[in-house]
Amino acid sequence: MGRDSPSYDDECNKEMGFRGPFISGFGNPFKGWKEIQLGFFNPLKRPYFARHIAEAIRRLGKDFDVVHYHGHHPMVGYYIPQKINFIQTRHDQGGDCIIDTRFRDGGVCVDRSPFACAKCIHSNPGFFRTIISAIAVNRYRKETERAYALHPVIFVSDFLRRNYLRTMPNSRFLNSKIIHNFYDEGCLLRVREKALRTEPSGEIGIHVAGRFVLEKGIAQLLDLLVPRLPTGWSINICGDGPLRKESERKYASSRVRFLGHISQQETLLSAANSSVCIVPSVWEEAFGLVTLEALRLGKTCFALARGGTPELMRYADVGQLQLFDDLQQLVNSLLAERTFKSYSNGSPSDVETHLTELMAIYQRNQKERA
Repeated sequence: MGRDSPSYDDECNKEMGFRGPFISGFGNPFKGWKEIQLGFFNPLKRPYFARHIAEAIRRLGKDFDVVHYHGHHPMVGYYIPQKINFIQTRHDQGGDCIIDTRFRDGGVCVDRSPFACAKCIHSNPGFFRTIISAIAVNRYRKETERAYALHPVIFVSDFLRRNYLRTMPNSRFLNSKIIHNFYDEGCLLRVREKALRTEPSGEIGIHVAGRFVLEKGIAQLLDLLVPRLPTGWSINICGDGPLRKESERKYASSRVRFLGHISQQETLLSAANSSVCIVPSVWEEAFGLVTLEALRLGKTCFALARGGTPELMRYADVGQLQLFDDLQQLVNSLLAERTFKSYSNGSPSDVETHLTELMAIYQRNQKERA
């Protein structure tokens, strides 16, 4: 179940082969309220949409054994009665951070005060806007805390859970669990086999994938790397976003290719055909699925030692995942390499393994509510 637009029936079928029924349950939960124009977070907006989504779940919840929520309103569970077997997965820093990223002024935000959050929507909020935003953030966090106490919550990394507890240290979780993101290993194997049949070019090919926004670090990486790019090296960048045009204007060439928003299969094939993958995120990734893709495709991966990324070491061979404190260190180390090893082992992160964990949570929670 999800938003009534765009057409998820068509998009999900095309992108990932989804064949199940899709329920159009509610409208756009981010539209309206003019928060940006007004310059403060509205204390009523997120609770309104959370209730709206919860009402749709309550109408249908009795017809299902379990409802597993992956949306962007972590307090939805606060409005769901305990008799419904409701479980949510937290895959970003929502619940702690009202904009989901804990990233401000080009760096990781470490300020836990709700009053500081006002600067994330207005550069100079003043007294009135600061107070209103703080009220909104406090309500958002309190309702999330209550939701976590009522229903089980799955965090995609231990980092995410620990970071939430730094802000809400008195939280009490009902059967919370850490389950990493996972991937269809069969899909990755097919992509890898297809890539292996591709004739090698003799170059060092770099693969980068992500949204062109400040926190993903792609524009910053290109500023550091492209002027020093050795002869015979090339970069494929998959993704789009507000910073793409400027980077493309500065650096687009036969060796620096901006592929834009392409399909999942095309993105994976770009990674599989590369010599090395770089994940330049400068915010604290909750987990980092792009990093996991690179590892499971057998590629050397360079990333920053931030957020949940260090936890992905469990899926890497020795030396496969290389972590750095900042992008300058990453680029310096990258350019010091002349060959990049391909890997074939590592620990799988497949659907079957994680499905077993999920089913156990579903069944235990169902019994407790019976």
